[in-house]
Amino acid sequence: MVGRLGHAVLEFVFPSRCLGCERSGSFLCDACIDELPRAGAPRCCRCWRPQARSELCPECHAAPPPFESLRSAFVYHGTVRQLVRGLKYRGMTALAEPMAGLLAEAALEFDMETDLIVPVPLAALRHRTRGYNQASELAKHLGRELDAPVRPRALERVRHTPPQARSADAAQRRRNVQGAFRSEDPAVEGNRILLVDDVTTTGATLAACADALNRAGAQSVSCLTFATED
Repeated sequence: MVGRLGHAVLEFVFPSRCLGCERSGSFLCDACIDELPRAGAPRCCRCWRPQARSELCPECHAAPPPFESLRSAFVYHGTVRQLVRGLKYRGMTALAEPMAGLLAEAALEFDMETDLIVPVPLAALRHRTRGYNQASELAKHLGRELDAPVRPRALERVRHTPPQARSADAAQRRRNVQGAFRSEDPAVEGNRILLVDDVTTTGATLAACADALNRAGAQSVSCLTFATED
């Protein structure tokens, strides 16, 4: 990890530029923050899928997911997509701090109370290749913003799964991650868990993680992601 001195040197050599408008000064300027596509209502009050009314969708009514609620701050489009991909694939871990600040605002807006923040884990091989887990980076800064403890190892991925973005449909995504996670962290028991990830599509990965946390004795699981692929 790069220390404070390393970040200062990098900032001097490669000064921050806004990913939205390329102005120097920060990775995301105030003007571009105001233009980010918000994932607003109307949506299902549980899984956050877009629909005509802000009420429980037919899918959640028929088969409730193992989490109490899922909320995403933004829609995966434009500058939001650049932010997610910069953090996830380009090693731009410095983006995690401003992104987590926006996540904290969303958590407060959605009244998401938590005792413990848990990031969605990466597969071991993917973690070694990338060198970090983008969800853990977000969770670390989110914990500071919300003054909540973070348990980066509360969940573990017990088997490799293919990247969800390449999966054909929602049913296939659910099969991909079924039983893929486990939690043996005693800190989970009896607590309200805020499960954090960078982006969600169908919610299949979050549901599989929530199921593992529920089996570990969580009082409740709510999910918060930076973006949703509507």
